[in-house]
Amino acid sequence: MLELAIARVLYDDYPDFSEGRLAKIRSHVVSRASCAVVARELDLGSRLQERGGDLIPEEELQRLMKNRNVLAALLEASLAALFLQHGFHKIEQAIIEAFAGRIEYALTTHVDYKTELQEALARRGKSVSYSVLNAEGAPHDRTFTCAANVEGEQVGVGNGRSKKAAEQAAAKEVLAKLGIT
Repeated sequence: MLELAIARVLYDDYPDFSEGRLAKIRSHVVSRASCAVVARELDLGSRLQERGGDLIPEEELQRLMKNRNVLAALLEASLAALFLQHGFHKIEQAIIEAFAGRIEYALTTHVDYKTELQEALARRGKSVSYSVLNAEGAPHDRTFTCAANVEGEQVGVGNGRSKKAAEQAAAKEVLAKLGIT
């Protein structure tokens, strides 16, 4: 229902956008990272603390309240509960309002460097692959370093809190070297 609400508002508000551009924007807006941002904005971590305080040790609860994946899952579960209780039409506008900032961000910021790089290289008859160069930190608090390899040659390196974020940073570096961004 999240994807449906976002797809509908994008389709209605941006009729001149290509299907591909709308799909990229929608994909970013409904991503785990965006869901976590909205969960933080709605202060769902504190609500988790209020409800789980007696069931979960405090140290673990504090860690969960800040975990991106937990926050995203909490938001998705909350939306599902609202849908079951009230139906799609009654919650659609609230979903759109909650994600308005993410829509604006996706419209004004380049958000998917990996796809952009893949498409740019495909036009040149080349391809990209990614490899993890390093992972540091405890399993719940890792930093990754990834390389973007074009035709087997390491062209860009990026760091991030997840493999995907590190790969995005590496792709961004390659795009800059190619003069695309």
